[in-house]
Amino acid sequence: MSETRMARALVIINCIILAIGNCGGPLIMRLYFNNGGHRIWFSTFLETAGFPIIFIPLFFSYLNRRRSNNNEGENTRFFLIKPRLLMAAILIGILSGFDNYLYAYGIAYLPVSTATLIIASQLAFIAIFSYFMVSHKFTPFTINAVVLLTVGAAVLGMHTETDKPVHETHKQYMVGFLVTVAAAVMYAFLLPLVELAYQKAKQPMSYTLVLEVQMILCFLASLVSLVGMLIAGDFKALPNEAREFKLGEAMFYVVAVLSAIIWQGFFLGAIGLIFCASSLVSGIMISVLLPITEVLAVIFYHEKFQKEKGLSLALSLWGFVSYFYGEIKADKDKRIQEEAQLNSLPRRTRITEC
Repeated sequence: MSETRMARALVIINCIILAIGNCGGPLIMRLYFNNGGHRIWFSTFLETAGFPIIFIPLFFSYLNRRRSNNNEGENTRFFLIKPRLLMAAILIGILSGFDNYLYAYGIAYLPVSTATLIIASQLAFIAIFSYFMVSHKFTPFTINAVVLLTVGAAVLGMHTETDKPVHETHKQYMVGFLVTVAAAVMYAFLLPLVELAYQKAKQPMSYTLVLEVQMILCFLASLVSLVGMLIAGDFKALPNEAREFKLGEAMFYVVAVLSAIIWQGFFLGAIGLIFCASSLVSGIMISVLLPITEVLAVIFYHEKFQKEKGLSLALSLWGFVSYFYGEIKADKDKRIQEEAQLNSLPRRTRITEC
């Protein structure tokens, strides 16, 4: 398989994994809260607790490298990551743990459809952070998308009282709303930070190395969550919560395991797309999938879909289309410019020869 086909295959695989995690993660997290779950730090832990799954592809990658190195008489290391990238992964992992808590807190008090639309605004923040951190250029289409997504989130913040779940106070709802906005901003900062870490790694990046980074990120984020669970008393409360879970005690643990697996798909797909493309492309893919999550939340949980949500969704979709059109146009202009430069080379050569 050629390098181009391999790169495309990796993009497709990461998009599929991301789609499953991005759409399924919030839904199964809300399933936990809707059926008697109350432990926010426990939900935060489940977002990254599935990281041991990554050992499976890492093990096969190690076997493949060992087979190749044995033929050349070289020793094979199980882990490829070097100290510089390791320290960056540790820092990002700790920050991710707190960002995951903010997101879990928001899902605990907001309908999935509302939280999803708020998270859609993170594309605007990703564009801004990418500009300053990894020098991603702004275009008129990017600016238009940023404005539309920001306005969409602002519209959603108006007249939200009718969307509030019956068992929650207005204060809980508004705090959940603001915390979800904070989660969107923080995650928008983390994606370009991962891309910057790749650029400054001072070692060749490969998909195996991306998996190692992902495992470290999730391990550190899980440690942050475990500390939070210990302080909040989750370990004492969980057995009783499992017994009182509306779907049954067995289903409590099934939901927990599925949540850990599905969320791992989200994080692995997001960080994989950063490697295959960029942090902005990863953010775009996440944002494109959000309307699907919103529709699924309305279908499965019968959440209300007021006119404010409809307007916010329309503005978000308009922003996505604007950004995509701009990227396609910029890519087309770049190809035309490169072709023009290539076509001009023989003429210059002939002039020089004359």
